[in-house]
Amino acid sequence: MKKRILVIVMAILFMFAVLLGRLMQIQLFQTEHFSKHRVNLIRESVKQRTLELVLDDGRGQFLDSEGSPLSFEKKTVLVLFPFIKTLDWKSGELARILNIPQAELQKQVEYAEEPFVAGLEQPYILTGKQTEKIEHLDVPGVFAVEKKFPAEKPLAAQLIGIYGENEEMFQERYPKKDRSNVKLGLTGLQKQFDEFLLPERESKLVYHVDGIGHPLFGIQVKYTGDGNPFYPLQVKTTIRRPYQEKIEDLLDLHHIKKGGAILLDVQTNEVLAAASRPHIDRKTPFSDEGSVNWMFKQLIPGSVFKTVVAAAAIEEGLVNKEELYNCNAGLRGEAASRQLGNLNFEDSFAQSCNITFAELAWKLVKEDPEKLEEYAEKMGAIGSVSWEDQLFQMEHFRQFDHDNGRVFANEESRRDRNYVFQTGIGQQEVRLTPVSVANMMATIARGGQKMAVKTASEIQYGNGTVMATFAEKKLKGRELSPYTAMQLQQLLRKVVTAKSGTGNVFQTLAYEVAGKSGTAETAREKDGEQLHHKWFAGYFPFNNPKYALVVVNLDVPSDEGGINMLFGDIVSMVYEENKAHSNLSTQ
Repeated sequence: MKKRILVIVMAILFMFAVLLGRLMQIQLFQTEHFSKHRVNLIRESVKQRTLELVLDDGRGQFLDSEGSPLSFEKKTVLVLFPFIKTLDWKSGELARILNIPQAELQKQVEYAEEPFVAGLEQPYILTGKQTEKIEHLDVPGVFAVEKKFPAEKPLAAQLIGIYGENEEMFQERYPKKDRSNVKLGLTGLQKQFDEFLLPERESKLVYHVDGIGHPLFGIQVKYTGDGNPFYPLQVKTTIRRPYQEKIEDLLDLHHIKKGGAILLDVQTNEVLAAASRPHIDRKTPFSDEGSVNWMFKQLIPGSVFKTVVAAAAIEEGLVNKEELYNCNAGLRGEAASRQLGNLNFEDSFAQSCNITFAELAWKLVKEDPEKLEEYAEKMGAIGSVSWEDQLFQMEHFRQFDHDNGRVFANEESRRDRNYVFQTGIGQQEVRLTPVSVANMMATIARGGQKMAVKTASEIQYGNGTVMATFAEKKLKGRELSPYTAMQLQQLLRKVVTAKSGTGNVFQTLAYEVAGKSGTAETAREKDGEQLHHKWFAGYFPFNNPKYALVVVNLDVPSDEGGINMLFGDIVSMVYEENKAHSNLSTQ
């Protein structure tokens, strides 16, 4: 009996020891980093007794090339705290200032359990005079304050990217950082520049309550925020707002459901505009393809790839201007779907004759199995094209992530004549990204000089002073000869000027265009019909190149046109914007 009692006593003492150890762990040893999740117990206990409304999450933001916010805007709104139910909060006067029914405002307060922005889903945006009148009321718990909101019409949404809460990813990426705010960049530039954008501190209105929700320290609401004028940091992008806004509108006008457009500055290789479709769903951004930036994804290029084959054929001396190709023949000896007759090399390119470039690709690959990759890389069509260099302690900082593209997926494909024929016309295993194709067009327009693509020009402190700049950089590796680049320029221009050229619809544009069309077959079908990728890639003005432009319409039926019209409308838009800007400058 005594032995049994002793065992029970020892068990009880052991349990108390365990509980005491756990209590010491919680209150003494791991108060600020409890468990594997490193929870700050002090902060969490304060949260249970705090009502707050965040005005600004403190994260750095992206600016356009002129320094205006791209994805966020600040608005002055009315914030109300629920404790005003117990006060004379002058609801009648407040309603008159807002020019809304008093009952509407009272109803919002009646059902409130936490501080909120008046107007709820559609906040009341205050004017300067309204703000003054509300401040003059001097009612505790009633504030006219500036709050950060997502832009009503966010620009370059897929390029800028998404940020949000992911505690596991935050811990993995920043194991030593404070985890009070675990929001981090998940896609796009938000992810690439994440370390510079992490918030130091939120700006918010704070109100403390006791366990049953009554005021703990009276009815005083406190403002807490980051008083450091240097933070948060800001990333100044290369996006020109007028181009970006109008390209976004044109994509919707032309009913581009999947695809997009990207516009580069030929001289600096900066991204002036980049838009992708479908639109991002703000509430569930990863529920569909809206979060995907198709400008950075590898796609089947179709005849756009003939530009690479043409470059290799010219530089390797395979082009005989007198030689004619039977463009009535298909790749397997059958009759071609388009009967073009016998064409020379230049006309084959202008009219996009398949057999010409299939045969040239086979000659090139027989000579050197990696010849097509060599020239695709020379032109900046495959491989990394993003600005990349050491930035502070980061040795290989890249401004943006994108697929590298490819020509062949395996060695066997290089030895198969049918595979190589398909490769020569941009089918089979060929994959290029729109940003790389735009870079290729800019490279040709510059006479063969390869440059890294930039999406940001500088990182700024919160007060606007410069923290870091991104200088223009050349891409590593061999380049096209100036002679080959010049020949390609003439080929791309003839696509537009030739009567039967695939870009002849651009002959009447204010800017002279040079470029190449592409229609790529995909392995996908809809309602029993084969789907295609439609491309047009080029640059303009021809004699003084300033812009490289690529437009794509993805997974559409073969008879769905409009890609050329979209390209032409963007070219015309750029012309009109530049003309308007020039007129303003001279006034």
